[in-house]
Amino acid sequence: MSFVLRAAKDCFIFLLFCLFLFLFLFSERVTNNSIISNVPPLFLNVHTIFLSILLEAIPFILLGVFVSAIIQTFVSEKMIQKLIPKNAYLALIPAGLLGIIFPICECAIIPVARRLIKKGMPAHVGIVFMLSAPIINPVVYASTFFAFRNLPNIANSRMIIGFICSIIIGMIVYRNHNGQTVIKENKLYPPHNQHHEHVPQNRLLEILNHASDELFDTGKFLIIGAFMASLFQALLDRNLLVSIGSNPIFAPGIMMGFAYVLSICSEADAFVASSFGSNFTEASLLAFLVFGPMLDVKNTMMLFAYFKKRFVCFLIALTIVVVYVVICLYQLF
Repeated sequence: MSFVLRAAKDCFIFLLFCLFLFLFLFSERVTNNSIISNVPPLFLNVHTIFLSILLEAIPFILLGVFVSAIIQTFVSEKMIQKLIPKNAYLALIPAGLLGIIFPICECAIIPVARRLIKKGMPAHVGIVFMLSAPIINPVVYASTFFAFRNLPNIANSRMIIGFICSIIIGMIVYRNHNGQTVIKENKLYPPHNQHHEHVPQNRLLEILNHASDELFDTGKFLIIGAFMASLFQALLDRNLLVSIGSNPIFAPGIMMGFAYVLSICSEADAFVASSFGSNFTEASLLAFLVFGPMLDVKNTMMLFAYFKKRFVCFLIALTIVVVYVVICLYQLF
C-alpha cells in the first residue's frame, strides 16, 4: 500500500512539473487561445513564478547532490573525525566559516549537510554548516555588495549576523540534542559496514549512481516547495508589507516571513531585498537576508524529508527566535 501511495505521489509531482513546463514553453499560445482565454491570471502567474524558482534552484541542487555523492564516495568517517576539533564548542567556528570554501546556497546545502552527519560529523556542527554556508560564501557576499552599493555595510553585517546566529543555534542544538540521532534512516545508501566491505573499481560510476539517487530524492521536495512558494508569492499583498515596513518591531518579523515565502536562492535574494530599501529599515532588510537562506519553503520540505519531524520543528522555532532577537539587538545598538 505504501509503495502504491508513494508511486502515486511521484506521478503527481511529475505531471505537475510537465504541466508547468508546458505552460512555460507555450504560454503565449495558451493565453491567446479563445478556448481557454478565461483561465485566471493568477494561475498563469503561479506557473511563471514556480518555474523561475525551479530554474534558479536546479543548478545549485545539481551542485549539492554531486558534492554529496563525492563525500559519500571519498570522505571516510575517520577523515571527518580528524578534521573536527575535539571540543564541541570550538568545532562550531570552522563549521560556521566552511561556506567560504564551499559556496553552496540553501537549495543544495541540505543533502551535503545530511551526508556529512551520516559520515560522522556531530549533528550540531552539521547544522551550523547547513545554516551558515548559504550566507557566508564569496558569491553571496559579492551579490549583496553589488545589490547594496549605496549601503556597503549591509554585506558585511549580513556575513557577521549570519555567522553569529548559526553559532548560537549550534550551541543550543548541542545542549538539547547531544548524542541524539536527528536524521531519518533511508535506503538510498547501504550501511557503513557494507559500504566499506566492497570498494568499487569505478569511482566515477559510483558518484553518478549516488548523485542520481540523491537528485530524485531531493528533487521531489524541491518541486513541492517551489509550487507552495509560488502560490504564496502570487497571493501576497505587497502593499500591506510596505505599509508596516518602517515599524521597528514588526518589520523584521514581516521580512523574515517574506523571505520564507519567496524562497529565493541566497545568490539572488539581495536584489529583491534592495527593491524594498526605500520602504523598510536596514535591520528588517538584514532579517530578510539572514533568515531566508536559513529557512524557506523549499528547504523546509527537504528538512522534513531528511530529518526527524520533532527535531525540524525545534530547529525552525529556534532559528526564528535567534534571528529575530539578534536582529533586534543589532537595531538597538
